Amino acid sequence: MKVTNVEKKEKSTVELTIHVEAAEFEAAVQKAYLKNRSRIAVPGFRKGKAPRKIIESMYGTGVFYEDAVNEVYPGAYEAAVKEQGLEDMGHPVMDIVEVGKDGLMFTALVSVRPEVKLGQYKGLTAPMTINSVTDEDIDNELQPYIRRATRLAAVDREIHMGDTAVIDFEGFDNGVAFEGGKGENYSLEIGSGSFVPGFEDQLIGMKAGEEKELNITFPEDYVKDLAGKAVVFKVKVNEVKESQAPVVDDEFAKDVSEFETLVDFKKDLGEKLTQRRQAQAKEAFEGAVLDQLTDNLEAEIPDGMIETQLDRIMDEYSMRMASQGMSMNDYLKMMGMTVEMMRASAKPSAERQVKLELALNAVADAENIQISDEDCEAEVAKLAEQYKLTPEQVKATVSTDALKRDLRLQKASELVVSEAKEGEAPAAEEKPKKAASKKKKAEEPAEGEAEKPKRTRKKKTEETAEETQGE
Repeated sequence: MKVTNVEKKEKSTVELTIHVEAAEFEAAVQKAYLKNRSRIAVPGFRKGKAPRKIIESMYGTGVFYEDAVNEVYPGAYEAAVKEQGLEDMGHPVMDIVEVGKDGLMFTALVSVRPEVKLGQYKGLTAPMTINSVTDEDIDNELQPYIRRATRLAAVDREIHMGDTAVIDFEGFDNGVAFEGGKGENYSLEIGSGSFVPGFEDQLIGMKAGEEKELNITFPEDYVKDLAGKAVVFKVKVNEVKESQAPVVDDEFAKDVSEFETLVDFKKDLGEKLTQRRQAQAKEAFEGAVLDQLTDNLEAEIPDGMIETQLDRIMDEYSMRMASQGMSMNDYLKMMGMTVEMMRASAKPSAERQVKLELALNAVADAENIQISDEDCEAEVAKLAEQYKLTPEQVKATVSTDALKRDLRLQKASELVVSEAKEGEAPAAEEKPKKAASKKKKAEEPAEGEAEKPKRTRKKKTEETAEETQGE
């Protein structure tokens, strides 16, 4: 392998021209022949027995080139990047220049870590707004407890909106019962909209024991066999129930909490809501400060770094769906989305994550932040306690280098936030627009690598904890 040309390109990319010499490429072609010959039929030869020259004379000298290129390309690329001392941030875009008896010549567009101009990172300002807790807020906090304590009780009266009717029903299309249109002792909340339009409204005024035929026309966008059809539902009301909320007093407080009085229960709800709002305000403040940090950053970020961060976001989402028993394909179908649509919606988040990591790395460099072995051991102990693992299990999950990298970014983040002040956020400056690139889309760098601060390590540790608990 020889690197015959190195050329810096726009947006932190470098184009390498790489030559895989004849002998090395010939060995790859021979390997491709041995791998594929059993699948190639040649008259007069048993499968797998035809000589390479015979196959090449029938199908062309380049019949095995594609597999040969795939065989030698990864190693040649890796060696070239190492030789040039490049920090590869993503999968390259490869373009074959020449392939034949003289070997393989190809170009690889490499995404590299961009040069960063940090800008201001100390003394940033952002608002810290904590909304006070009102009596109305506390009453809203009580509502989930009231709903859980609310009971359905049978009543001897007509059905009202909001009641629950226990019904038998069966649907008929021109006198013939249709599939899926029957139910017995079904509890239907009137006004919930869970049945076809018009069904629930026609039950209002009925009493237990009464029967009725409901004339219903299905919507045009209903299931194919019933869409737009006029049908009849025969319904019998078996029971009428109303929701009976509890009396909110001291006895209620005793039933739903550890407090003896409603006053004490409300006081606790108010204190917890205040704590939540303080935590939310702090999180919003930190987020605004870090947004300013990334806004002050100047760097030509290669597209490959963004694409790889998108890959990670998609992988994490896929794992989250799998943990809930759903495949990503099923989720996308349910949401009426494609992979491309989902990636597009996640792209702003991926861009921010990449910029944030670059900015925090620059802060760590500027402040000469170092992570000691003692820092690592303390973090291992913390993770072990958090996920109920042994320190050895944590170390098996996360490398020391990854741990140090994440801690370094974390300390940089803490430094920026600790140096920030409460106040009005600075007015956003309008940045000059860059001239549009004349590069064709095919020349843009492909997916790249970008390490995420903290989250990747935490995810792996969580997976190890789940596996350990399941044993």
